[in-house]
Amino acid sequence: MSLQADVTPIQSDLDIVTARSKARDIAKSLGFGAVDQARIATAVSELARNIFLYADSGHVAARAVDRNGRKGIEIEFQDQGPGIANIDQVMQDGYSTSRGMGMGLPGARRLMDEFDIQSRPGTGTTIVCRKWRL
Repeated sequence: MSLQADVTPIQSDLDIVTARSKARDIAKSLGFGAVDQARIATAVSELARNIFLYADSGHVAARAVDRNGRKGIEIEFQDQGPGIANIDQVMQDGYSTSRGMGMGLPGARRLMDEFDIQSRPGTGTTIVCRKWRL
C-alpha cells in the first residue's frame, strides 16, 4: 500500500533542496532515525541533481509505503532526458560523464534498501528506490 506522493518538479537547484527536504520530512514522520534520514536526503540530492544536470525536465515523487506491515519511504525519480545507453556502466563506481567523482548512481543505490533503474535512450530514465524502517 502506498499513500499519495508528494511531487516536486526539478527545474532548478532550489527544487533539489525542496525534494530533499520533503523526503526527509516523510522519513522523519515514519520514525526513521537521524542517520537514515540523512541517507535518504543524500540519495535524493544525488538523484535529483542528475535530473537537473542531464534532463530537459523531470520530477521527484516521495511517498510513505506500507508492505505487509513494514513501513518505508519510496522515492521515484523520472525524467524526459536523453536516457542511459549502458546502465551497467553508469552503475560502476568511478564512472562519470561530468568529470565528477562518479558516486551519484552507485552511491545512491548503496544508501537505499531497494533501487531499480529503467532507461531508454531518447526517452528518459525512471529510478525507484525504497528505504525500510527497521
